[in-house]
Amino acid sequence: MAENRGVVYMGQGKVEVQSIPFPKMEDPSGRKIEHGVILRVVSTNICGSDQHMVRGRTTAPVGLVLGHEITGEVLEVGRDVETLRKGDLVSVPFNVACGRCQTCKEQHTGVCLNVNPSRAGGAYGYVDMGGWIGGQAEYVLVPYADFNLLKFPDRDKAMGKIRDLTCLSDILPTGFHGAVTAGVGPGSTVYIAGAGPVGMAAAASARLLGAAVTIVGDVNPARLAHARAVGLETVDLSKDATLGAQIEQLLGKPEVDCAVDCVGFEARGHGHAGAQHEAPATVLNSLMEITRAAGKIGIPGLYVTDDPGAKEAAAKHGSLSIRFGLGWAKSHSFHTGQTPVMKYNRALMQAILWDRLNIAEIVNVQVIGLKDAAAGYGEFDAGAAKKFVIDPHGLLKAA
Repeated sequence: MAENRGVVYMGQGKVEVQSIPFPKMEDPSGRKIEHGVILRVVSTNICGSDQHMVRGRTTAPVGLVLGHEITGEVLEVGRDVETLRKGDLVSVPFNVACGRCQTCKEQHTGVCLNVNPSRAGGAYGYVDMGGWIGGQAEYVLVPYADFNLLKFPDRDKAMGKIRDLTCLSDILPTGFHGAVTAGVGPGSTVYIAGAGPVGMAAAASARLLGAAVTIVGDVNPARLAHARAVGLETVDLSKDATLGAQIEQLLGKPEVDCAVDCVGFEARGHGHAGAQHEAPATVLNSLMEITRAAGKIGIPGLYVTDDPGAKEAAAKHGSLSIRFGLGWAKSHSFHTGQTPVMKYNRALMQAILWDRLNIAEIVNVQVIGLKDAAAGYGEFDAGAAKKFVIDPHGLLKAA
């Protein structure tokens, strides 16, 4: 049996690459399955959601194999799999979904009812998401493969665009979902909170959907500089000028049609002093302030039910001081939750393959080896304006 190595959460802000078991055709309870495939991982990305766990901001256990953004080559096929063959190149939605339950049939694959005994929704390598082994590894199991996997139609063409296509497993559909649920359309003025990879993917999606102006806000100078370099408007939230005032300088009025929260619960305050301190409700409250009456707010940014590292007692249990009355008074619509990746990934694949979306450039993909995963986590945590993509088998360097 082949060796397998993966990125393992060690607690106290650390990850290590260790030997891990080679995948078996078994679910997390140990029950044998025939509907899965084992993949040789071609690329697997470091996500901001992984950082929440590594920082100790969730109840993730030490020893968890990380990674939910996976692209791979089919290595072994279960007996019940009908549409996939050994050698197929596929994108893995980060949602683990059965395709059979009510929510899956309604395209709400982020809250599948059959893959997690604890709650609705499953994911690879993530706390409270069903125990599915993560894909920051050399090999990984994908269950319900016929339903879950997106096969690339032309392997050679796909490998030529693999740095873009690796974003299909999570970051690009998540950004797109944020823009869609915020109601972005032709001529929209859009504000994106956060210039990290998801924020940049949301901004790219807003442009694809026809937005007239897309503004990205952050406190990180390097990320703001990268956003400007790819043609986006920016606001610097570390300045003492309010968000509304900075938007007014760009648009002539202090409001936008649509807004997207790509930060989540580890948000910092605004202004020179506020940016130094965590303020988990800041983004949501600021978006209600600057979104026009009857506007929509998409919230793909992660909010958790339990946050042991929170500074506020209420926030430790996911309770935030949100100005919900303001949103109600302005007739805002809010959309939260995990992205149903399969709702979007095929269309986004086509946009990439036909040169409509250069997402690797926009999120600034940087390819690293599996041995460099810990360094990648450290650099990403320090605020690098990059999307780190792990190449476990050295396949991307030749692509």
